[in-house]
Amino acid sequence: MTAGPYSGLKVVDLTRVLAGPYCTMMLADLGATVIKVEPPVTGDDARHIGPFIKKKSAYFMSLNRGKHSIALDLKATADRDVFERLLAEADILVENYRGGTMEKLGYDWATLHARFPRLIYLAISGFGHTGPYKTKPAYDMVVQGMGGVMSLTGHPGNPPTRVGTSIGDLGAALFALSGLGAALYHRERTGEGQKLDIAMLDCQVALLENAIARYVATGHAPGPLGSRHPSITPFAAFAASDRPMIIAAGNNQLFARLCDAIGAPELAADERFKSNEARNQNHAALTAALEAALSKRTADEWIKIIEAAGIPCGPINNVEQVLADRHVISRNMVVTLEDPDVGRLKLAGNPIKLSSFSDSSTRPSVPALDESGTAIRERGFKAVAP
Repeated sequence: MTAGPYSGLKVVDLTRVLAGPYCTMMLADLGATVIKVEPPVTGDDARHIGPFIKKKSAYFMSLNRGKHSIALDLKATADRDVFERLLAEADILVENYRGGTMEKLGYDWATLHARFPRLIYLAISGFGHTGPYKTKPAYDMVVQGMGGVMSLTGHPGNPPTRVGTSIGDLGAALFALSGLGAALYHRERTGEGQKLDIAMLDCQVALLENAIARYVATGHAPGPLGSRHPSITPFAAFAASDRPMIIAAGNNQLFARLCDAIGAPELAADERFKSNEARNQNHAALTAALEAALSKRTADEWIKIIEAAGIPCGPINNVEQVLADRHVISRNMVVTLEDPDVGRLKLAGNPIKLSSFSDSSTRPSVPALDESGTAIRERGFKAVAP
C-alpha cells in the first residue's frame, strides 16, 4: 500500500456500486487500510457491470483498487461476530444502503455508538436518514433529475440531458470524503466518534452553483444553455474551421485581447459588446461574429494564437486524448495496476497531491471476492495491515 496521511486508519467498507466505493477508494489511495465487506456468492453488484476484460469488470476495478475483500452474510450469527470484531478495531465504517437498512440489521447509530464510541459511521444514501424521502431508493440518474442538474444540461429546446459522468454518485463521494476529514479532526480533539449522514440529493443541490442565485435574483428557473456560461460572455465552445474549441474571456480586458488576437478588433468597440452585461444580452450576435473570424483557421492554430495572447482557451478532448495528454500524464493522473488475469490496466490517478507523500504511478490490485476472507476471520485488520 502507498503511504499517505491516512496510513494506519482502519476502514470497514460495506459499500457497493459507485458512491461509497469511490469514497473508500480515495481513502485507500490516501493510505488507509480498507476491508471491503461483500455479500457471499455475488459480491458487490459492480462486479457484474461492464465493460468486461477477460470476464472481469473494468468498472469494478476502476473503483476498488487497494482494498481487501471478505464475504460476510450480516444475517448469519457467525459472520456478524466477525463483522463486529472488525468494528471493534476500526476507525471508520462506511455504508451506502438505502435509509433504514442498517437499522433492520441491528446496526443503527445508537447501537454502534454505544458499543464503539470512537467509531466514525459514514452513511451515504440517496436521500439521507431524515426527511420524507429517507426510505426511497436512488441511483445517480434519479438524483440528477430530482436535484436540478439535468434541467440545466444540454441545449435549449432539447430533452433533459444526463451529465456525462455520474455526478450524483461522485458528488456524494467527495462530500463524504471531506466530511470524514472533519469527523476525524473532531475525534482527535474529543475522542468521540460521530455519524455522517450524506445524501446524494443534498449534494446535487449544493452543486447547483449559481443556478440558485439566478433563480433567487430573477424569479425564473434557469434552463439549459448548451456550452455557454449563464453569466459570462464569451465563455463557451466556438467553431473553428475544423472543430469546436473552448474560449473563456472572463472580463473586458481579456475580451479586447481576444478580438485583437483573432483579427477582429472592431468587436471590442461595438456598443453591443462593450461590457459583459451587453455581451450576455447579445450573445448570439457575438457568437456569430467570433465564429466568422475563427472559421479562417483550425482549432489547433487558434489555440496557439489565443494562448499566446494570455487568454484561457483549449481543445475539447475525448477520453483517449485526455489519457494521452502530456500534462495529465506529468501530473500522474494516469496510473496503472497489474491484475493477475487482465494484466496492466490504466486508471485515473488521485488529484490530491500532498507535499509530504509521494504519488506512485502504480496502484495496488483489486481484490477477488473473499480473497482475504480466511486471514481476516483469523486475525482481523492485522491480516491486511501494510
